[in-house]
Amino acid sequence: MNDAKTFTNDFGGLVTNSGHASSEMVVEIDSVSKWYGDFQVLTDCTAHVHKGDVVVVCGPSGSGKSTLIKTVNGLEPFQKGNIMVNGISVGDPKTNLPKLRSRVGMVFQHFELFPHLTIIDNLMVAQIKVLGRKESEAKKKAMAYLDRVGLTVQANKYPAELSGGQQQRVAIARALAMDPIAMLFDEPTSALDPEMIQEVLDVMVELTRDGMTMMCVTHEMGFASQVANRIIFMDEGHIVENCSKDEFFEGAKSERAQQFLSKILNH
Repeated sequence: MNDAKTFTNDFGGLVTNSGHASSEMVVEIDSVSKWYGDFQVLTDCTAHVHKGDVVVVCGPSGSGKSTLIKTVNGLEPFQKGNIMVNGISVGDPKTNLPKLRSRVGMVFQHFELFPHLTIIDNLMVAQIKVLGRKESEAKKKAMAYLDRVGLTVQANKYPAELSGGQQQRVAIARALAMDPIAMLFDEPTSALDPEMIQEVLDVMVELTRDGMTMMCVTHEMGFASQVANRIIFMDEGHIVENCSKDEFFEGAKSERAQQFLSKILNH
């Protein structure tokens, strides 16, 4: 499980899941803090994600994991610090956030598909309206990504006709159809029945093999130990551990992370 795997990514570079995939920085989070009123939900968070990295963000409920990942593409504003994505400042008022978000795929807990649109139309609409693609090109790309997640036969159905696992795979395909430079996952399996979790994780594993840069908030420690090359462990709004996968699972330094792992790995 801890053996390094090397493969070629979409950018022509070699990726290994035991260290940084590339020297090129995709996401830079520097001393970020955020408050909800008087409550500080993030405190001086710093983390860097390189091209090809698979970073799993974990920790107890309420530790700030989802908030952190949503600051990366501006879904959550922050009051202190700086975040750069592909050299663009997320917090700069002049930044075109919709355009930035079109380059950073986001997959949520609850799919967020348009219920009144067919599956194929769910994959086409943003390509046409945001990227300006022709309908024929958008449809071709949509079908290619539906095929990639094993759902081409569902193209003309509506989201309500699909299982939760299928809907989440559609959500992943929809994000990929925008040709993102990175993918953000916010607990993508937490709303699924246990038997549907693996089909979603399998798709995510395939993405890592293709060299996709990923940040993933998850409680799936088996997934983390299989595909992550870095682990960010959070507690009470702080990044407590930011290290390689092997360092985290084999020798977490903080007592809080050790407690977390003992509970997670014993169940």
